[in-house]
Amino acid sequence: MPLIIYTILLRLAAPLLWAYMFVRARGTGSAWQIFSAERFGFYALPWDGEAPVWVHAVSLGETRAAQTLIAQLLARGERVLLTHMTATGRAEGARLFAAEIAAGRLRQQWIPYDFSGATQKFMQHYRPRLGILIEREVWPNLIEQAQFAAVPIILASARFSEKSYKQVKQIDKVFLTLMRDTYAGIDLTLAQTEEDATRLYEVGALNIHVVGNLKFDVSLPALAVDAGRAWRMRLNRPVISIASTREGEDTLFVQALARQESPALFLLIPRHPQRFDEAAALLEQAGIATLRWSALRHNTEPEQTLAGIKVVLCDTLGEMPFFYAASDVAIVAGSFVPVGGQNLIEACALGTPVIVGPHTYNFSEAVANAVEIGAAAQIQSTEPLDAAQRAVSMAVFWLQDQQALHEKSRLAREWVAQHTGATARILQQITELEAARAQTVPTQH
Repeated sequence: MPLIIYTILLRLAAPLLWAYMFVRARGTGSAWQIFSAERFGFYALPWDGEAPVWVHAVSLGETRAAQTLIAQLLARGERVLLTHMTATGRAEGARLFAAEIAAGRLRQQWIPYDFSGATQKFMQHYRPRLGILIEREVWPNLIEQAQFAAVPIILASARFSEKSYKQVKQIDKVFLTLMRDTYAGIDLTLAQTEEDATRLYEVGALNIHVVGNLKFDVSLPALAVDAGRAWRMRLNRPVISIASTREGEDTLFVQALARQESPALFLLIPRHPQRFDEAAALLEQAGIATLRWSALRHNTEPEQTLAGIKVVLCDTLGEMPFFYAASDVAIVAGSFVPVGGQNLIEACALGTPVIVGPHTYNFSEAVANAVEIGAAAQIQSTEPLDAAQRAVSMAVFWLQDQQALHEKSRLAREWVAQHTGATARILQQITELEAARAQTVPTQH
């Protein structure tokens, strides 16, 4: 009964949800394909061959996190079905796995909306051998239809913050046991931390193991990293990146930069492409000398072109490894407004010391550990503009002591190296789950 009520209310609320998606996708609406047939469970191409391993990576961060796991699945000879909810996630998947898509070893689709009919059609069309949900994307009808289709579901590298825990508890106050039944329907939950595991158990997940965070197994493209470091050497000028800014943060950092006098070059990197023009307008209004990366990226003499320029607005996708490699310090945003923070591990893996804001509940343990070891610093301020200003000032201050900065860089690389291995542990758990399920299949006579 809770699932029926949820499904009815979801249908009634669908126009509002689509309106929200349209607003979020403004400027790139066609890329989101909000009303495409795929999102309703209709597919033009049949699935040929063996049942795929289905991996769901909702957006950009999850797609990057899943890269090493998907690569290992492909290396084992699996065919992979990769689904997304957002356009940035799909674009990143297409970039990371272009060769595999061209060879027919990986197919991308939109995840269907969580209507019972759409999710049922999805399962019937692809009949995946296994479903792997990355980090936290759990939907009631999707899980139920997987159970009906006998598709085992794994929640991998699962993170479950205190905020998520409270949200799920609030949902079950309205829908009784809806989410508890949903989490109980997951065959295997592989949590990032003990705290994540405890909270997941308390909302209904049963078969839980702690395996670590896939993001520590990040595989960064050597060509992009080398190019970023070479660009920084040619520039001969310190670089501070302000990475993955979310809605509202560009305004904060533009104001902070307008007040900051430093010889450093700042890279402002909005997380979503629909805000590139908005950020450009803010920089222009503030009178800050700016160039767009799209107009600069093929320039072979950046030291001359950027003379007198304070900010480069990074208005392309898929180049974060280059930007981090080119940076002396990274301010990782998404943490200066209450959206939970963005991934700091990629920057640390390159030895780029990190500064984050006060709102990091999506990466709370990682941030705490990085701060404790000296690879990162966290700004504690209840006033967003003050937090942004303090972050910029701290980054500029760090540049003044190169020896201390090199030590932070070493600690950042060591911290990431100490936490790798989640991919191998997840693959081992998958092997054990499939072996156990094979033993329960009755013998055919």
